[in-house]
Amino acid sequence: MDKVDPQTLLKKGAEASLFLKSWHGRKVIVKTRFPKRYRPTELDAKIRSYRTAHEPQLMHEAKRAGVPTPTIFLVDTKNAAITMEFVEGKQLKQVLPHIPRKEQQELCAEIGVLIGKMHRSGVVHGDLTTSNMILTEEGKIFLVDFGLGEKNREVEARGVDLHLMKRALQSTHYQFAEDCFKHVLKGYASVLGEDAEKVFEKIREIERRGRYVDERKQAN
Repeated sequence: MDKVDPQTLLKKGAEASLFLKSWHGRKVIVKTRFPKRYRPTELDAKIRSYRTAHEPQLMHEAKRAGVPTPTIFLVDTKNAAITMEFVEGKQLKQVLPHIPRKEQQELCAEIGVLIGKMHRSGVVHGDLTTSNMILTEEGKIFLVDFGLGEKNREVEARGVDLHLMKRALQSTHYQFAEDCFKHVLKGYASVLGEDAEKVFEKIREIERRGRYVDERKQAN
């Protein structure tokens, strides 16, 4: 195992920071939510504590549904920190542009299968991007960062989740976004069957709403 510094900052986000650490002889990720000065202290502590407890629950639910997620080792609600497995692999964001089209399609179909399993179990991720998907050397896709997720079985929530995935593909992988998203939906439908069409119609509705808002802005 490569040497790990006592604490190495991997990512600093608006919601939390990720640190790579050595914990009982293994590499782990520690996700820490720091206080927000603009919130009253007591309210801030409650929000961070709730989110720290809620995220591992969502990850556990997703894992039970057959979606690979990092194993949780420790949840410290007092310090708003989660210690979890460090998944060895690459972000799909880094992988997709450099593989043949057929492999892209297969990976995207598998992404759709995983999202379908997650939605079927009542979990909505909230931030479906290829940056939040890790591909291991064994070819397994892990979903990470459920910080914006929720328990929700409504078609609207599922549609928004997939719509955000589509937008993320268009932003990051615009050269092949349309083809990739088509295969994401194909994989999704293979899990949810007829129920998938309701979600697809919701995506189209969300897009119509967006176009309407844009047109209104331009008119004004």
